[in-house]
Amino acid sequence: MVIYLFGMEFKKYAIEGVVEIIPRKFGDTRGYFFESYSQQVFAGAGIGVTFVQDNESFSQKGVLRGLHFQKQPYAQGKLVRVATGSALDVAVDIRKNSPTYGQHVTCLLSSEQNNMFYIPPGFAHGFVALEDNTTFLYKCTDYYQPASEGGIIWNDPDLNIDWNISEPLISAKDQVLPRLVDLDSPF
Repeated sequence: MVIYLFGMEFKKYAIEGVVEIIPRKFGDTRGYFFESYSQQVFAGAGIGVTFVQDNESFSQKGVLRGLHFQKQPYAQGKLVRVATGSALDVAVDIRKNSPTYGQHVTCLLSSEQNNMFYIPPGFAHGFVALEDNTTFLYKCTDYYQPASEGGIIWNDPDLNIDWNISEPLISAKDQVLPRLVDLDSPF
């Protein structure tokens, strides 16, 4: 389902709550302008949340970050996009009572398209940089709490995620995350 509000396109995915947003972009020989966030417009499209923290990461091609989440009561919804480069973004439903538990969706984010991806609380999230010098931006609905962080191993065979890369660069911390089957879902 697609909703158009004030020039922004909101594409709802098969998994409840996950939305791709494509802003209206104005450009000429000087450059371009687009509105990346409006609380009023997002609320009108069903994303009525308050963002409290902005984060940024910089990655070279092949860097894979994730799959991460924050446990209750610090669960985070995230609005993500790339300012430079491109990334394959992945959201895995870890809401135990959800009909789509254990399923995932992907979204190709690019600085050329300026699209965004909203992932609500109750999802594990990760991405892989598809280009060098990829700057990844995200707004969060709750503050980061180190004691509340959790994750799922990126190559969990039960998830069968096609990351579009054969040998990603992964942090030592992300290499030892549990599989979904071993996770006591906090949602």
